[in-house]
Amino acid sequence: MRHLAILLTLIAGPAWAQTPDWAQIGKIFVERCIICHSGDGAPLGLQLDSYESALLGGWIGAVLIAGDPDNSRLMGRIRGQIQPQMPLNGPPYLDIAEIALIAAWIEAGLPKGENAAALAPAIRTRPAPGSAVNFADVEPIFLQRCVKCHSNNSILGAPPEGLLLDNYANILAGGERLAVLPGNAEMSEIWRRVAGHGQPRMPFDGPPWLEAEDIQLIFDWIAQGAANSLGERAPIPAGQSVRLRGVMTSPNEIDGAAFLVDGTTRIDEQPSIGAAAELRGRVMPDGSVLATRLRSR
Repeated sequence: MRHLAILLTLIAGPAWAQTPDWAQIGKIFVERCIICHSGDGAPLGLQLDSYESALLGGWIGAVLIAGDPDNSRLMGRIRGQIQPQMPLNGPPYLDIAEIALIAAWIEAGLPKGENAAALAPAIRTRPAPGSAVNFADVEPIFLQRCVKCHSNNSILGAPPEGLLLDNYANILAGGERLAVLPGNAEMSEIWRRVAGHGQPRMPFDGPPWLEAEDIQLIFDWIAQGAANSLGERAPIPAGQSVRLRGVMTSPNEIDGAAFLVDGTTRIDEQPSIGAAAELRGRVMPDGSVLATRLRSR
């Protein structure tokens, strides 16, 4: 009853003098949902980037039932009654007014209104080859393919290896190991996993894996310094530990990732070129990696 009272109060407000239509609902979806739920890669096939696709639903069927918000799966998700709660990169989730507005729209029968065509979202475009790449360019990849596991809303219950990929700060923070080494994509676990050098390959529900263009985009983003959405390069995480497994491609490279060796490096059974090896190292102030231990696997 309390929720109903809030809903009725909100609907009665001056902002909703008229029945909500797609012009208002589509704006919420554009701002909070279509970064994942658009295009061929939309999770569960659910595209919310147009009125027609929202009503169509996805692989699980319709998520909107005209006149029945309480039994509409989309409402269950944004209210948190069905897990994981949406948007998947929340909190923050939709606020109470936005949720009530969507509920009122469903209750009214999902009216399209007259301004639906004007809400067509911008199509995601990749930067031209050789141009600067920042976090805004790669964020949609992480949100579409990674955060269903690597977030506090993980479908696995907890993010694997403690790694959160739901925002810039969490990606740089890493989890049980360093995920991104700015300026050094070959040493970055995220790129290694999506490119198939690290195991298990990611995304875990692949194939299909990421498109080659998206794998290259992640590589370029890291290689250029893992800049934030304003283009500011990430700091070098000097002193942090690196651990990776792969194949020796030269005496001082694993899968093309170069490392340094000095008198402090412990080498157990020097791995030969082409052999499987494990490297543990430490990030130096210049972004290079000094091997602390190298061994055959």
